[in-house]
Amino acid sequence: MALKIRLARGGAKKRPFYRIVIADTRSPRDGRFIEKIGTFNPLLPKDNADRIALDVERAKHWLSVGALPTDRVSRFLSEAGIFTREARNNPNKAKPKAKAQERLEAARMAEEEAAEAAKAAAEAPAEEAPAEEAPAGEAPAEEAQA
Repeated sequence: MALKIRLARGGAKKRPFYRIVIADTRSPRDGRFIEKIGTFNPLLPKDNADRIALDVERAKHWLSVGALPTDRVSRFLSEAGIFTREARNNPNKAKPKAKAQERLEAARMAEEEAAEAAKAAAEAPAEEAPAEEAPAGEAPAEEAQA
């Protein structure tokens, strides 16, 4: 018989309350279970002591017998120092999709072109500054005639 340490939902609509139970994997989520080893109230603040109540000795016993915790319960057990949960990481899930990557690439290319143009403009006037002074003097004369 495969055993799981999992959450069984209780409480009213939009007011969840969970029991941490040992259950056969084939039994329904809120159905038959072997033993209740704790509770979890997600509505309480995270620093509240009553948010997670867990019988540590029974949890250790069931882990030694071969019960496997679900992801959420393994977080609780790792916080209690009973179970070591390997870190999960899916970097591909966080990546933008193809269209967004195309837009980011186009924006990056535009930034690079603008930076190159600004750099070229910053270098060019320093070399050609004396040549531009003469036409600048002529511009006010043209405006005066108009």
